[in-house]
Amino acid sequence: MTTSTPITSVSMFNTGSVQVHPDHIAATWKPMMLWMLTSTKWAAPRPINVSVVEHKDGLVLFDTGQDRASLTDPGYFPGGMTGAMYRRSARASIPADQTLTAGLERLGYAASDVSVVVLSHLHQDHIGGLAQFSHARLYVSQAEWDTLEAPRAELAGLMRRHIDLPGLEWTRITPEPTSEPALRPFTAAHDLFGDGSLVLIPTPGHTPGSLSLIVRRPGRPALALVGDLTFGADLLERGHVPGAGSRKQLQQTTAMINELSRNLGGLVVLATHDPAAQGLLNSSFEA
Repeated sequence: MTTSTPITSVSMFNTGSVQVHPDHIAATWKPMMLWMLTSTKWAAPRPINVSVVEHKDGLVLFDTGQDRASLTDPGYFPGGMTGAMYRRSARASIPADQTLTAGLERLGYAASDVSVVVLSHLHQDHIGGLAQFSHARLYVSQAEWDTLEAPRAELAGLMRRHIDLPGLEWTRITPEPTSEPALRPFTAAHDLFGDGSLVLIPTPGHTPGSLSLIVRRPGRPALALVGDLTFGADLLERGHVPGAGSRKQLQQTTAMINELSRNLGGLVVLATHDPAAQGLLNSSFEA
């Protein structure tokens, strides 16, 4: 890692909001299928955050939000019991002025400016803008891509017809072994530009192949863009995990992120559905 930073800005905006069940935000004793089928309560709306990192070698987008067509196109989701499970798991709202395109424009960018897209995982509220990036390199973990072939993939939240689109340039990565002390306890990583400023680490739990992006800026706290590993930085710091995914893996990965934070002398955790994420990002520039 060099002492100067090639990163000129880090920004965040949301592509609408989503409501989930309280058991989804913080796991209880209930197994996922039990609370999914029986819960009648919905938590307050939470953002669907997207992050943009301006690097000297290209504009990087972390996740692409949720497609507004998921609300306006009756055929967007599967039918039958699978479609019913999608409706049971989340309720989204995406106003016309909160699309991915609108959010980028407010920051002074166009979709054509993006050269790299990193996907934390392949659920529908993270892949909504893929069709706009046939010119960009799309990064996903090989482990996550493999889940598209799993039995009942659609029931697990993976709609291949909205992901494996014609003309997209996919780079499916398997993080390589690393002995860099600053990344401990993580022993595998993928350096996006080879300068140590943007490093992908495997953070399984919510899905088997989930990735997080570590953003390192000299003189400022490191950032961890963690997708759906948690619903809030405060929850992660206290060791609470979401109710969807592999609880054992979520607990292990959460403990590793907290250890990484201690090793780095602090880490600003930015989660996709954390209402506090924008404020945390803003505060990181004042540190």
